[in-house]
Amino acid sequence: MSNKTIGFIGLGNMGAPMAENLLKNGYTVYGYDINEEALNTFADKGGNSCPTVKQAVENADVLFVSLPSPPIVRDVYLGEDGILAHAPKNLLIADTSTVSSELNRELGEACKEKNVRYLGAPVSGGVIGAVNATLTFMVGGPKQDYEEVRPVLDVLGGNLFYLGEGYDSGTVIKLINNLMIGFYTEAVGEALTLGENMGLDRQTMYDILNVSYGQSKIYDRNYKEYMANEDYEPGFSTNLLLKDLKLAQQMAEESGTQLPIGDKLVDWYSTVADNGYGHNDMSAVYLYLQKLGQKQKQ
Repeated sequence: MSNKTIGFIGLGNMGAPMAENLLKNGYTVYGYDINEEALNTFADKGGNSCPTVKQAVENADVLFVSLPSPPIVRDVYLGEDGILAHAPKNLLIADTSTVSSELNRELGEACKEKNVRYLGAPVSGGVIGAVNATLTFMVGGPKQDYEEVRPVLDVLGGNLFYLGEGYDSGTVIKLINNLMIGFYTEAVGEALTLGENMGLDRQTMYDILNVSYGQSKIYDRNYKEYMANEDYEPGFSTNLLLKDLKLAQQMAEESGTQLPIGDKLVDWYSTVADNGYGHNDMSAVYLYLQKLGQKQKQ
């Protein structure tokens, strides 16, 4: 499928490495981003930088979208100069953004009315997964469209899951995944803070818990990539986690599901973000917990 021309809307932390991996595998890629620096970097990697959504869309056989929030996604599709204003008939879109189930369905139907094909295809694996092409794709939409785009997804990810014909079926499992990430991240922060306050060494705790039932991928990620290095540049920011937790909360309300701890997590991460850690990696919840502990000791 490398003879297909790819459009890419959104060249941020996730989109840029995905687009670069497509370039490395011989695809012609037209990319758009509102950030001029991102466009210049993309061009330096061999991509075709586009100053408008129109240019990226009109050149594409397959269009990928990777954007940070539901309002931005909706506007980029449905705005007067957005994707659907310029999409050629039969264009195939794979949207990797994490949005609500409701918005996925709305976009799928809007695309269908324009004879454009749409797949909700959120990903998990973070920036490292995007760079290393080991992302997990959770795809919902028409099966034949999934099969058509699958060779491209194979270039970008190590795990591909087709969830069914519903445009939002991939989004449902993605939001469940990120709800669990919220649990684990807070658990790691609280557990390590407690251990240190009881006199345990942070590295020793990691060495023991990493070979015990307390081990998790999130513990491994948060500790090795952030806490151990005391570097909280975001791979996945607190603000983005909070956005996804709110979407999971909304999904729970729509389905009549109680989230007694999940609801508290939304309030808690809101507090963490409001106290200056929103743009840090989500693992910085550990820093806020330490700060609270220091206040209590004073």
